[in-house]
Amino acid sequence: MSGPTLTLTYIGGPTALIRFGRVRLLTDPTFDPPGSDYTTGPVTLEKLTGPAIPADQIGSVDYVLLSHDHHFDNLDHSGRTLLSTARSVLTTVAGAQRLGANSVGMQPWQRLEFDTGDGRALNVVATPGRHGPSDGDRGPVVGFVLYFSDAPDRCIYFSGDTVWYEDVAEIGRRFPVKVAILNLGAARVPVVGPQHLTMTAAEAVEFAKTFEKATIVPLHFEGWRHFSEGKNEIALAFANAALATRLCWPELGGTTPIVI
Repeated sequence: MSGPTLTLTYIGGPTALIRFGRVRLLTDPTFDPPGSDYTTGPVTLEKLTGPAIPADQIGSVDYVLLSHDHHFDNLDHSGRTLLSTARSVLTTVAGAQRLGANSVGMQPWQRLEFDTGDGRALNVVATPGRHGPSDGDRGPVVGFVLYFSDAPDRCIYFSGDTVWYEDVAEIGRRFPVKVAILNLGAARVPVVGPQHLTMTAAEAVEFAKTFEKATIVPLHFEGWRHFSEGKNEIALAFANAALATRLCWPELGGTTPIVI
């Protein structure tokens, strides 16, 4: 049996449609139009750009990889409506308790196996994440490692919203990650403090150095006002580290095949 194929359709923000073998996966669904403001307590997030592909053109989705449900830049109103169309929504335990229905809460390092109907079993492992500094993170988040049982040496990783810290490095010691889809942007919300809440460009470089075999696919670095770093900062950091060839930039609205 040949190895799995991988394509990624970049919708915007943290949202991408991934086709891994025959399985269709959607990351952190955000489909609201631009100009929307979202206020939770003292925090207001502003969406600057809408999705490159509207929700009604996404087609069927097998599994949603939802890093967390409690921030609108990872799950907005239209994205929440879409959840019911998927077979399962994989997310944090707290998120599944809030969402109910077809959501499945996963603890870090928990593994689930799904029958894909083509003789392959898809394995999904929840991975740890920390949404900000250790003394001020913004609530529980989770990432995901995915691989097929007949190809355990070809793993893909979706980070969700996390900073770089030791538990993320541990993922690379446990799994041979070949493609890493990273939420970057160095998100900062001044009202809750000056710290970055998602990976900086420098942290993404550290990730690439640790995950030496992984192609790096940046997500979640544009489309919202609270990002403090964008494509230019990420590209420059990788160029300065002589790692620019490790980056795979998806085209907004386009589908990119990725070697795995």
